[in-house]
Amino acid sequence: MTARLLTSERRAISGLAGLYATRMLGLFMVLPVLALYAEDLAGATPLLVGLALGAYGLTQAIFQIPFGLLSDRIGRKVVIAGGLLLFALGSVIAAEADSIATVIVGRCLQGSGAVAGAIMALLADQTREEIRTAAMATIGLSIGVAFAIAMVVGPLMAAHFGLTSVFWLTALLALASLLVLWRLVPAAPRVARHQDVGLDREQLRTTLTSSSLLRLDFSIFALHLILTAAFVAVPFRLVDVGIAAADQGWVYLAVMGLAFVGMVPLVIVAEKRRRMKATFLGAVAGMTLVLLALGELGHQRWTLIGLLWAFFVAFNLLEATLPSMISKLAPAGAKGTAMGVYSTSQFLGAFLGGVLGGALSQHFGYDAVFLGAALLGAVWLAVIWRMPAPRHLSSEIVTLDDHPGDALDALMARFADIAGVEDVLVVPEERVAYLKVDRQRLDAEALARVAGTRHDSRGA
Repeated sequence: MTARLLTSERRAISGLAGLYATRMLGLFMVLPVLALYAEDLAGATPLLVGLALGAYGLTQAIFQIPFGLLSDRIGRKVVIAGGLLLFALGSVIAAEADSIATVIVGRCLQGSGAVAGAIMALLADQTREEIRTAAMATIGLSIGVAFAIAMVVGPLMAAHFGLTSVFWLTALLALASLLVLWRLVPAAPRVARHQDVGLDREQLRTTLTSSSLLRLDFSIFALHLILTAAFVAVPFRLVDVGIAAADQGWVYLAVMGLAFVGMVPLVIVAEKRRRMKATFLGAVAGMTLVLLALGELGHQRWTLIGLLWAFFVAFNLLEATLPSMISKLAPAGAKGTAMGVYSTSQFLGAFLGGVLGGALSQHFGYDAVFLGAALLGAVWLAVIWRMPAPRHLSSEIVTLDDHPGDALDALMARFADIAGVEDVLVVPEERVAYLKVDRQRLDAEALARVAGTRHDSRGA
């Protein structure tokens, strides 16, 4: 971080990161166990189990942008609290379910508590511009940790106490998050719009007509479709090679821990050595080959585990680098809008992944799930093949304290004349300028003179 955290900022970051991670932990815990344990529910078929697995993604996609906009009008905490209550209610319904249809209803209700945008907006309200990106990175890290924990805790809970225990724990975590929200997270000093966080209707058309951004939206759609579809089949494949349901969590822990080690050097190559496109293409091609191998060869224990390791190396690499690419490619001030479309695509992918994975397994068997995912991977590779390499631009937010009377066009021109500034958007009501800069060429002294104040460097 470029500045010392205030006490209120520290409380807000820790509280909201914990809240976000706790909510995601509840969603992730179901992923490795639902397909295995839902077979005993009345009316269960592979297709309906897949629908239950991905159903939350549909309601997340529908409600996340409206909830974010609603939080601008009635307050962040009210919307977040309402979303957590919906999430808890859906968890209770799923826990009490004796049929797959009721589980689907519960999962849809879980997803309807789509408060990710409101949480990010509250974080923006609570933090100064110079530390906001680092604060958001903390939340991103907490989600990754929650995913790893969920992959272990979910199978252990389900094996010892049944599938209902996973949903009950999820409900308790949601209620605990309410306490964190009201007791730990301080009241926001203001509710404000933030171009780098929230949706801007004026920027939406630009975002939706950018071929590069649309390719990245398709990428996160395909990635989460593949992930959700894979977990219709992976638990059964592990059982087939002699790994009991109760022990699968430890397999996931080892595989994902080693996958993280394998992913880090590739992230360094992509970011530090500026090989983003080559790394991107390589990860998609590698995942496609792994999925093909899972369908054709993944019937022996160590072969299966090795392929799962390679899958999660590619998955973690893409999960880490795709948001960075969005940040690099989004126009100045449009990052929040671009991320809103991106997140909606992600949740739609999770929904369709469950449905398609369930349909393929029901009609053609589990090998077909991996082969179908490999086919999507090939389409994905074709979609991104001619995508221009993203320029290595960073985002900067400059606070405008000394220019209340400057004409907007003149101020933007002064910023644009600075060496290394590639794009600029001045938002007078926020008293900030959003810049895209080439950090290697940036004249920081000239930037400080134009701004009349210190500025915040944001690594994209």
